[in-house]
Amino acid sequence: MQQLQLSKLLNTHDHEKTLEEIKTIYTKYYSSFETIESCFFLIRDLFEGKFPGYQKCNTQYHDFQHTVDATVAAIRILDGYNIRRKIMPQKIAYSLILASLLHDVGYIQEDWDTEGTGAKYTSVHVQRSVDFVKRHYDKLGIDAEYIPLMALCIQSTGLSAKFDEMEFVSREHRIAGAMMGTADLLGQMSDREYLEKLLFLYYEFKEAAIPGYTTEFDIIRKTIDFYVMTVKRMKSTLLNVQQYCLYHFDNQYGIHSNLYMLAINRNIRYIKKIIADESTNFRHKLKRGDQYQLHMLSQKTLHH
Repeated sequence: MQQLQLSKLLNTHDHEKTLEEIKTIYTKYYSSFETIESCFFLIRDLFEGKFPGYQKCNTQYHDFQHTVDATVAAIRILDGYNIRRKIMPQKIAYSLILASLLHDVGYIQEDWDTEGTGAKYTSVHVQRSVDFVKRHYDKLGIDAEYIPLMALCIQSTGLSAKFDEMEFVSREHRIAGAMMGTADLLGQMSDREYLEKLLFLYYEFKEAAIPGYTTEFDIIRKTIDFYVMTVKRMKSTLLNVQQYCLYHFDNQYGIHSNLYMLAINRNIRYIKKIIADESTNFRHKLKRGDQYQLHMLSQKTLHH
């Protein structure tokens, strides 16, 4: 039986096509997609160094592609929720999708900041993302009334955040926060190039002086524990909203499976094989990424 792959349903590297897919799902239930659409391109400009006062994104794990993948995951969870439960109020859905687009802008350096890369902000990037929204919401065309929920959604992506203690004004607001936190995890861990990109994450952690990662292999090995923690977090702390992906895929494609969890489990199985096989250098087994990704990894090796 051929493996079902997320990338076969939608090539998220085609940003215009992906935005059209997000719009199609969103406008099944809601109107006024214009601000989300304009924000999509403004945030892409930000990551490409075309937003006044900011440099081009230089973190290769937390890049615009991850932002796109997380936003797609968020709209799919929302769609599944709307199908299975009840339609989420528009203001909440709107805040969720905008937060998805903005949740990692805290990695981007301002023009004056010429030391190192945005990876140095790893431990504070969530708050920096919130601060960016509060500073620039008007330029982004977002009304101030949406900022509190957007901020909480962004804060929900912090792995150290005490989600249970966060002060949401309603159960639906809390569900939106859980959707954002879950989408961030699903978007990255289901990526078919996740294993290759983990090495980029290692170099981000290294610059940020995150303890416990002294070699590239450390991040491969510790991903198994991260997976266990992530599944527990999604199913318990984050209200198990990942389950709604199944209803999206079933309704949209006639596929009665949560393709995100299938992809994540496939990645984890392969990582376990890499760890178990000591006969060859693990890097030789990470050949599934595109040539640009592999070239960038080789440059990382040369400069460290």
